[in-house]
Amino acid sequence: MLTTKQEAANKVDMLRETNVGSAGSGMKTSNLETFAGYQQFVEALGDAAIICNRDGVIRLWNAAAERLFGFTPAEALGSSLDLIIPERLRERHWAGYTKTVATGQTRYQHDVLRVPAVHKDGRPLSIAFTVGLLLRAQRTVTGLVAVIRDDSDHFDQEQKLRRIFADEQELRSALAEL
Repeated sequence: MLTTKQEAANKVDMLRETNVGSAGSGMKTSNLETFAGYQQFVEALGDAAIICNRDGVIRLWNAAAERLFGFTPAEALGSSLDLIIPERLRERHWAGYTKTVATGQTRYQHDVLRVPAVHKDGRPLSIAFTVGLLLRAQRTVTGLVAVIRDDSDHFDQEQKLRRIFADEQELRSALAEL
């Protein structure tokens, strides 16, 4: 049987080292280094990364999220996702969010979702994102992560093309009547 001192030493060693990399790679690093690496990775992303708990409270807000939405981490962390959701879409958003948390399923893990959002200054944005589920060992959802990019230029171009197409249809109809 191990002494308390030995158990503590073993526990410290376990916390200091963890396997990383692909299965069987044998690479080891400390959990603190791994955490720092993850944090650096999230901050280095060009896309916004937001993590929310089950209730939709923001728990992680990277630098790209600040650039995209205008809210500092101090303003966003601890706030509801309503911060960036247009008021007219909130009911629909929360119905989907609640269903995803309850079922542990979303098609947006693989399919890109394109929706309106709102910047801190009130201007509308068009965003595109995917969603990842954060799960406990029992496969219950503890939160969601979204990786988001600004899709406003793409949306604007699409709208222009729709207007051009509509104008062309009107012109064809008018010419057909002549």
